[in-house]
This record gives sequence, C-alpha cells and structure tokens, in this order.
Amino acid sequence: MHVRRLPILNRKVRFALAGCGRIAANHFEAIKAHAANCELTDVCDVDPSAVAEAVQRTGAAGHAGLGPMLAQTQADCVILATPSGLHSAQAIEVARSGRDVMTEKPMATRWSDGLAMVRACDEAGVRLFVVKQNRRNRTLQLLKQAVDKARFGRIYMVNVNVFWTRPQSYYDSAAWRGTWEFDGGAFMNQASHYIDLLDWIVGPVESVMAYTGTLARNIEVEDTGVAALKWRNGAMGTVNVTMLTYPKNLEGSITVLGERGSVRIGGVAVNQIQLWNFDAADDMDVGIDDASYQTTSVYGFGHPLYYDNVINTLRGQAQPETDGREGLKSLELLIAMYLSARDGKRVNLPLAY
Repeated sequence: MHVRRLPILNRKVRFALAGCGRIAANHFEAIKAHAANCELTDVCDVDPSAVAEAVQRTGAAGHAGLGPMLAQTQADCVILATPSGLHSAQAIEVARSGRDVMTEKPMATRWSDGLAMVRACDEAGVRLFVVKQNRRNRTLQLLKQAVDKARFGRIYMVNVNVFWTRPQSYYDSAAWRGTWEFDGGAFMNQASHYIDLLDWIVGPVESVMAYTGTLARNIEVEDTGVAALKWRNGAMGTVNVTMLTYPKNLEGSITVLGERGSVRIGGVAVNQIQLWNFDAADDMDVGIDDASYQTTSVYGFGHPLYYDNVINTLRGQAQPETDGREGLKSLELLIAMYLSARDGKRVNLPLAY
C-alpha cells in the first residue's frame, strides 16, 4: 500500500479514542506511559456517562459519537475500542476522513468486513493498525525467536488452551456482548489473541475442523469451542477454549512440541515459561527465568509496548508490526473455525478473497 501521510515530526502524536468501555483503560494508560511522545486529544462514546468519566480521567475533549468527533478532532490516529461488529464501518469512516486507524481485536466479525477495512485504508492512503499486544509479551517473544532460529527442528504438535470464566453478569453488562452481530463468541472475542499465535508463531494453517457449543450461558454465541488444525509445515494441533471454568480464570497456554525441543508457556495468560527444553543451548536461554511475570489481568502488559511500534511508525522510524493484512490472518482462522463448526466439515485455507 502507498501511505500518503507524512511522518509526524517536532510534535507529539495525537490520538483520539472511540469507545470508552472496558478495554479503553488500557489505551489511556499506554498513552500516559508515552506522554513525552503522544497525547490523547479526544474521546467519544454513545453513553454520556462513559464519556464524562473518560474526560475526567484523561482531560481529553468529549464527543457524543464518532461522526461529531471526526468533524472536530485534530488527531492523527483514531483508536477503535468499540464493539467488534462496529469496527469495519467505523474504520472505513475514519480512513475516509484521512486519519490512520488503530482497532482493537478482533478487527471485524465477518471476513468480508475485514477485507473491506483493509481496502478502504489502502484507498485512502492511511495505515490500519490491529492491536495484538500479547505478541509483545516477553514469554512469547522468546518462543517466536526459538521457532525463527529453527531450534525445534520440525514442529510436530501445537496445543493452545484458554480456560477462563465469564459469568452471565459479564454478558449482561452490555447489550452487544454475546451477540453474533457485534461480539462473536469465546473463539473470536476472548481467545482471539491466542488464535493469532497459531499463524504468527507456527506458520500458515492448511485446514481446520471445529466444534462450538453454548453450554451454560444465555447468549447467542459459543461459550465453549474446540478445534483441530493442520499446518502447511505438517504440524498438527488443537485449540480448546471455554469461558465456563470453575471458579475463576485458570489457564491461557501454548505448548509446542518439536523434533529437538519442547516448550510450554502457561499461567493465566501465557505469562509463565513452564517448560523450556532443547537439545542444544542458546544465548537466549539465560533470559528464561526473567521472562515470566505475574499478572492478575488476562490483558497482560503489552499495550504500552504495542504503542512503541505505532508511535515510531507514525514518526516514520519503523514499519507496523501488525497492520491490517497481518490482522486478517487471525480473522481468517477464526472465520474458518466458525464455518467448520456451522457446516460440520473441514475448512481449507486460504479462504476465498
């Protein structure tokens, strides 16, 4: 794509944020952590009390919706922290206003919507950033490095588990939660960062088979799902996801088993290196003990690290780590899982563009 926007020099990068709900706090804190290089100029939400609270917290100008905010803001980049099903139309609206877009996960709830977002940003000559903050976790960075250095040899098996809990009160907290139109289920919403690891760390997936079920919650979408995958490199694996773990979040993990190595990164949100065995030592091994960290949040601590790359990209000093095309990779996998579960058959990748 050809970006028409000039690098931002000699001033702070200006962000505006749409959607002042649960995840917005992570963006507020990340922007505050980079106060020397960026600022939050505007916020908007359809809920006046949410706007008022965000304005009080950040000092940004408040707006009643995205349209009014775009008409007035001087922001360089607009962050979409709105319900997932709104991302596509809003990203297109922002792009057409000539501003860069940063969208929370998942970038869209439909394959066609994801493609439309990328196309609209290309046509407008703006950047599309997709938030994948878990990629910046030190634990996963080490695993990625080990794969890139071929320390595993041939990878045989990969297993991802997301055993969390979301009570009915969580889904009842907002009308959009637990709906197909705006949210997506356990795979698409809660586990999307883990689905992202399947391509980013292991490589392109060849085919997928999945089951989904709504076993306990009163919602449209699935609260539980399993999938079997085969990668183009021959590896096989599974993804097991449930929001019904008793009594609290138990595990977010990835296990990689290969010809010459075995690694398991677990904890509540891939925050602990629990197994790290290779047939040959490497300089990176000295960082293993320091990489694990404690977390009470399934979000981890990646948002400020993610902003490093976004700010440097807008300054013309870096390339985006997760742009729209990179975001499409995990959306494609998610959609393939849902198609498989719906139709009861294996889905081959890539999907038709």
